[in-house]
Amino acid sequence: MCENILGTDAICQVGLLVHDVAATGKRFADFFGVEVPPIIHSGEPARVQGSYQGTPSDATCLMMFFDMGGLQLELIQPDDKPSVWHDDLAARGEGLHHVAFQVKKSKDCAARLAAAGYPVRMAGDYGDNSGCFHYIDTRDALKMTIELLESYEK
Repeated sequence: MCENILGTDAICQVGLLVHDVAATGKRFADFFGVEVPPIIHSGEPARVQGSYQGTPSDATCLMMFFDMGGLQLELIQPDDKPSVWHDDLAARGEGLHHVAFQVKKSKDCAARLAAAGYPVRMAGDYGDNSGCFHYIDTRDALKMTIELLESYEK
């Protein structure tokens, strides 16, 4: 049996790329019989300090989160700047983008993944300064992107 490179096997989030987060969110809310969650802006680029393909990025997105029991469903509407969200939406259209895992020491985990042949596509801090994210390129092997989420201890 192989070692779990992530340090966890608990999926915490599934992310979908959409063209219109408000309209798609309304359809999800109607389907599940729940209130429409608020639309959240990803944060000011100066705060997020994101990078895409190793280059600083000022891309942003609109997000909506549905808490579905032990799993969160995230809808993502990117702006028109190059990003993992924008480029994947343009290349493949709406639908599954990533599966996310809550990890500790995400930079160390991302480095282990990169050494194993799974490079970081995009990374940054949460817009509210409570954690960070890393999108890992596992598309060839796993047919999707993996997201590492790290919430900082308060």
